[in-house]
Order: sequence, then C-alpha cells, then structure tokens
Amino acid sequence: MPKIQRSSEEIDAVREKIMDHALDLIVTEGYDGFSMRKLATRLGIAAKTIYNYFHNQDELYLHLLIKGFDQLLDRFEAAVRTAEDPMDQVGAMIRAYVDFGLDHANIYNLLFTWHVPKYRDYIGTPMEETAHRELTRALKCAEFFMDRMTACLGSDIPVNREELRHEMIQIWSQMHGYVAGINNTLLQYMHPDPVSLKEQIIGRIVTNTRREVAALAKRPALKIVPRETGTRKG
Repeated sequence: MPKIQRSSEEIDAVREKIMDHALDLIVTEGYDGFSMRKLATRLGIAAKTIYNYFHNQDELYLHLLIKGFDQLLDRFEAAVRTAEDPMDQVGAMIRAYVDFGLDHANIYNLLFTWHVPKYRDYIGTPMEETAHRELTRALKCAEFFMDRMTACLGSDIPVNREELRHEMIQIWSQMHGYVAGINNTLLQYMHPDPVSLKEQIIGRIVTNTRREVAALAKRPALKIVPRETGTRKG
C-alpha cells in the first residue's frame, strides 16, 4: 500500500512540534546535553523519523534560531503599526522587545544569552548556508530597529550610520540587561519583584532614547553641509 503523502501544512505542523520539543529539551538538558535520540524519546518516535524533517541536529538547532528571530521581527513590525510618529514607534519596539524576552524566556535565552554556536562556528561546514540564513534574520531585526531610529532624525539630516549603530547598541544593551537579569534570576537578589519594575524600566529606556536621538540630530557632524560650487582654487 503506497505511503500517504502529507500536505505542506501537515509537514509544517510536525516541524513546529519537533522544534517546540527540541527547545524544551535544550532548556532542561542544556545545549551540550541535547541529542536527536533524546528528542525522539521525548516525542515517542524513532530518531530516524526526525531526519525526515531535519537533515541533522545542527539544522534543527539553526531553524530554532531562525524561528525565534522571525518571532521578534514580527513583534517589531506589529509594534510599529501601533504608532505614526517614528519616536513613538521606537518606544513601541522597546516595549515589544522586553515583552518578548519575558514572555518567551526560553527562546530569548537561546537567541541572546546562552553560550551556543553562532554563524562563525559553521563557516566552512555543510551548515554554513543555513547558518547564514539565521544570521541574516538576526541582523534584519537590528536593521529594522535602526531604520526606525533613522526615521526619528528626519529626512533633512544626513545619517552617520556608525554613530547611530552605537546608539542602538546602547539601547539594546539596556533592554537585554533588564530581560536577562530577570530570566537568570539575578535581579531577584537586588529587588523582591523586578518584574514589577517593567513599566518604569521601559519608560526610562524610552526617555533616554528620545534624549539621545535628539542629541544625535543636533551634532554638527550630522548637519547638512552645502556642497561647494564653482572652480576649486589651486
């Protein structure tokens, strides 16, 4: 009897189930303790069945990262749609980032906190192409954030992307510091209920961001310099 072919929707559903359980297993066992054999046991299937959906363990892991960054980007895009003013959009993305990190601590930790393989670890391996796809997704989140910061400066101000990138890294570090501090319980030693500080922390990050972006727009290096016309003197 011929094998019944699964629809693309059914295949995607199985892949999602595998990834969900893989993430749970990495959380409980650690990245080094994760294996396809353990995952198969958790799913109640033969290990070879997983290979029908993912070529190997590294591909499964990288697709977990891709999924996580896609989820974060979806949050950013949804946040931007809630406001018209670019600075309000940046504020909404800051909130979206913090909420994502706290609501989905497991995938957040895998993306940003734990010491796990990154793109450079796969250079020169069969997984380099998939790892590059993951890196592209990750950088797309950062570029999307930077684009909204650029919009805050207005169209009449030439942008020093490197200086703007430094500001973004500072903002990102503040967001990550708070989220990671809660997820790893460190902040619980400094405050009895650090989650209750969320609105205050977000408010301060947004205020600092507004101040830094405003200062960035006023720096001489970013002001328009009229182009010289006529013949250059010897």
